[in-house]
Amino acid sequence: MGKYDKLWKYVENQEGDELTLTFDEIGTIAGIPLDHSFLNYKKELVPHGWEVGKVSMKQKTVHFHRLTE
Repeated sequence: MGKYDKLWKYVENQEGDELTLTFDEIGTIAGIPLDHSFLNYKKELVPHGWEVGKVSMKQKTVHFHRLTE
């Protein structure tokens, strides 16, 4: 089981094509705080049909978007 599997499952089950979550929301969903290693794990989301877009350090948000087929 990967570090962010709970987050990937949450994102996968969202409606729509765009999703923005705060760092705190991600920590709550994943059960662990967001840290710099997130950038190494983000490629794990692609098999779930989504990818990580912009990570805003200023706004403390992560934008996700659904991959098109």
